[in-house]
Amino acid sequence: MAPSLKKKKHSLRAGFTLIELLVVISIVGMLASVIMASLNNARAKARDAKRLADMKQLVTALALYYDQNGQYPDSDFAGCGGWDSPGNGTFIHPLVTGGFIASDPKDPKTNDDCGNYAYYRYPAGSYSCNSGRGAYFVIGARDLEAVNGSHPNSPGWRCPDRDWQTEFEWVTGSFER
Repeated sequence: MAPSLKKKKHSLRAGFTLIELLVVISIVGMLASVIMASLNNARAKARDAKRLADMKQLVTALALYYDQNGQYPDSDFAGCGGWDSPGNGTFIHPLVTGGFIASDPKDPKTNDDCGNYAYYRYPAGSYSCNSGRGAYFVIGARDLEAVNGSHPNSPGWRCPDRDWQTEFEWVTGSFER
């Protein structure tokens, strides 16, 4: 065999066939889709972790506000159904103006008038709660992404005539007395 024919035969066998390339590309595509699904799930969990951290920070700030003022801040009635929500750019703004938190917290995704965060201060006796315990607040987060139903760490809040745990995935509250 002539040397030039040997080279041609060898160079033809050195590359990948079209089918081999398609198989490799499809495997890489499947791996990429699995990784993207896992990444999206991790992002949702990270947003939920931020929401829960915001709620805990707000509950602490509310307790500090109560210690200084003898009552919890009133709702601003600018949100959905009178609930204070971050949709108008402020959320429980007296906590910021009083120096109890640095800035109004915002949900990582939804901040409209009926956004994921909500706060309301109820008058004593609302929903048949013990009026002797005074007014109370309810604060919660809706639409957690990595949870269906109540978050397992939600303290919950209810009065005889209303259970806020059915309205929020994470919720708590506290009486003034």
